[in-house]
Amino acid sequence: MGKKFRIGVDIGGTNIKIALVDMEGNIVYSNTTPTRAEMGYEYTINSIKQAITDLMKETKTDKTVIEAIGFGFPGQIDYKEGVVKILPNIPGWINVPVKKIIEDDFGIPTFLDNDVRCAALGELNYGAGKNCQNLICITVGTGIGSGIILNGKLVRGASNAAGELGHIKMTMEDGPLCGCGDYGCFEAYASGPNIVAMAKEYLKGGKSAKFRELATEELSPYIVAQAALQGDVVAKQIYKKIGKIIGLGLTSVVNLLNPERIIIGGGVADAGDILLEPIKETILDRAMPIQKNAVEIVHAQLGNTAGVIGASLLIES
Repeated sequence: MGKKFRIGVDIGGTNIKIALVDMEGNIVYSNTTPTRAEMGYEYTINSIKQAITDLMKETKTDKTVIEAIGFGFPGQIDYKEGVVKILPNIPGWINVPVKKIIEDDFGIPTFLDNDVRCAALGELNYGAGKNCQNLICITVGTGIGSGIILNGKLVRGASNAAGELGHIKMTMEDGPLCGCGDYGCFEAYASGPNIVAMAKEYLKGGKSAKFRELATEELSPYIVAQAALQGDVVAKQIYKKIGKIIGLGLTSVVNLLNPERIIIGGGVADAGDILLEPIKETILDRAMPIQKNAVEIVHAQLGNTAGVIGASLLIES
């Protein structure tokens, strides 16, 4: 019997990443193609099919050696049926039967799930979550998403919607308006757009900061992080505040689920220890003693490959 592989596909608002992954979690071949979300879901589906065809051609593989295709999508997925229910940031994807479409075309078993859940699977098996039984993988970017592993198994919930940590409520009825339509959500306080809002607020009064110089075009969390890493005191304070807020949100998670590890990834986490230190301090300060003594807060290890590697593992989950 020859070597077996799987295909992992990670769908983003801008790009589709695709990889051929071996049974040890190594990426044998990878490529990206633009999502072109504005063209509608049929266009994107055709791009995905073309990317799978190209991958098989380039790697001289076929359905006899590829045992599964896995997809990570940024939204709500019916894992059992293999249907994309809705993608909040990619319009037009409503109840799309991706599993059936891909299986009909390629004759290879196909699985799909939420992208952050896929990243959690990748980190659990081959990254910062190795040898863990209970872990939370969170990505902090435009929003806050999470994948939860308890007793070594992915938690999906009654309608495959478990893990919406970004919508933990931080206040009763006040607080900032969230994209979900409610007020006071974790991600409305602590995600990328809020970092940018804090930086812009500082500049409004005509004040200067390192991130003003670095922002040649548009201010972004990355630019504020670069300013912080270069020692800018205002940028450091912004990340310290965001770190404390994330630490507060995660304190509830630590108390509730008692994980041994929380893995933090996503664009905002690229700031490194400037963000992680205040998160750790807040959890140590505010979580219950038994739970806080059990948990480690670590950086994600797989970076932007976690999604494709994790998607390739969906057949096992």
